[in-house]
Amino acid sequence: MKRVVVTGMGAITPIGNTVETFWNSLKENKVGIGLLDRFDNSAYKVKLAAQVKDFDPLATMEPKEAKRMELFSQYAVAASAEAIADAGLDLEKEDLTRIGVSVGCGIGSLQILETAHTKLVERGPGRVPPLLVPLMISNMAAGNVGIHFGLKGKCINVVTACATGTHSIGEAFRGIQCGDMDVCVAGGTEAAICPIGIAGFGALTALSTATDPLRGSLPFDKDRSGFVMGEGAGVVILESYEHAVARGAKILAEVGGYGATCDAYHITSPAEDGEGAARAMTLAMKEGGLEPADVAYVNAHGTGTHHNDLYETRAIKKAFGQDAYQLNVNSTKSMTGHMLGAAGAVEFIVCVKTIQEGFIHATAGFREAEEEMDLNYTPQAVRREVRAAITNSLGFGGHNGSLLVKKFEG
Repeated sequence: MKRVVVTGMGAITPIGNTVETFWNSLKENKVGIGLLDRFDNSAYKVKLAAQVKDFDPLATMEPKEAKRMELFSQYAVAASAEAIADAGLDLEKEDLTRIGVSVGCGIGSLQILETAHTKLVERGPGRVPPLLVPLMISNMAAGNVGIHFGLKGKCINVVTACATGTHSIGEAFRGIQCGDMDVCVAGGTEAAICPIGIAGFGALTALSTATDPLRGSLPFDKDRSGFVMGEGAGVVILESYEHAVARGAKILAEVGGYGATCDAYHITSPAEDGEGAARAMTLAMKEGGLEPADVAYVNAHGTGTHHNDLYETRAIKKAFGQDAYQLNVNSTKSMTGHMLGAAGAVEFIVCVKTIQEGFIHATAGFREAEEEMDLNYTPQAVRREVRAAITNSLGFGGHNGSLLVKKFEG
C-alpha cells in the first residue's frame, strides 16, 4: 500500500476564508458565532449561527460559472483553489486522469429547493427552475471542482451527514493507497443556513437556543444545550508519497490511518457506550502502527449536544484506556459552530496545523464538565509537541470516522 501525504490545504470558514486567517483566529480564540441574519428568524427559537463572512465567489470563478453553482459548490471550488495553489500543483504539467476529487456535502442546497417549491405552489410546475436538480444535488460540489479544474480521475461524493468531510478524506486516502489515483482534491462543504435548515435541525432540538454568541456552542461544558449551525468548506490535497517527492512538493503531514464504523444503533444518537466511535479510532491507530500512548491530541467531534459529548468521551476512554488522561482533547466547533459536511475536513486541517506548530487551540467557552466527563478538554490553548493526532466525526445514522494524522518524518 502506498504512503499518502498532505501537500496543500484550503478553507472557507466562519472565522476566516483562508487557512492562514482561519488558523490565526483559532489561536486568538475568536468565536465566529453571531446573530442569525440571513433571513427573518423572529418566529424561530434559534437566534445564532456561525456564518461565513465576506465571501466573494468571483475571486475564484467567472460570473456565469458562479450563477450555475449554489453556495455549497462555490465554497468547495474556492477552498479547492486555495489548496491546489498551496500545494504548488501545476495542473498543466500533470496527468489529469490521475487526479481525483473526493469532496462531499451532507445536504446539498436546501435554498434552491425552498425557492423552487414556492414557485411550484404559487405558479405551477412550469415555473420550476430548469437547473433545480443540478443546482440542488450534493454531488455537484465534487462535480464542479472537477469541471472547474479539469480533473478527470475518480470523482466521488461521500454523504454521511456530519462525518462527510472525514469520510471524504478517508476514501481519498484509500484510493491513493490502492493506486486508483496519484493525487486527490479531498474534503467537505456545506451551506445549509436557511429557513428549512434551521427549522429542521431546530425541530430535532439539536440546535442551541442561546442568545449570547459566546455561550452558544459549548462542547463538553455542563451548560451545553445543542450545536450552533455553521457553514463553509475544507479541502486538502492528498498525494502518494512518490508523486509528491517526484515533483518536489512540500509535505505538510502524513495520513497514517483511517477507521470507519457504524453504530447500528439510532438515527440521530451515537451509541451510548461509544463502542463504534472507539473502534474507528482504534482502527486508525492500528493502521498507522501506533499505540494509544503515541497520540497526543484528539480533535473531537464535540458538537455541544448532551449525548454526543458524553458518548464521545466514553469512546475516547474506551479507545485509549488510561492514556486518555494524557491527551489534549478539544473541539474546533466551539469557534466555528458545526459546519456539518465540512466539519471533518476543516478539523483535519486543524490537526495538520497543530502538528506543524505544536499549538493546540482552546475549546472556547469551556468552564466545567459533569463528573463522568473528566478528560482534559483544553480550556486554555497549550504549546505541546504533537507527532500524531486523531480527528473524529460522528454522523446521524451512526456513521463514525476517524483519521490519524502523523508528523511527516521522511
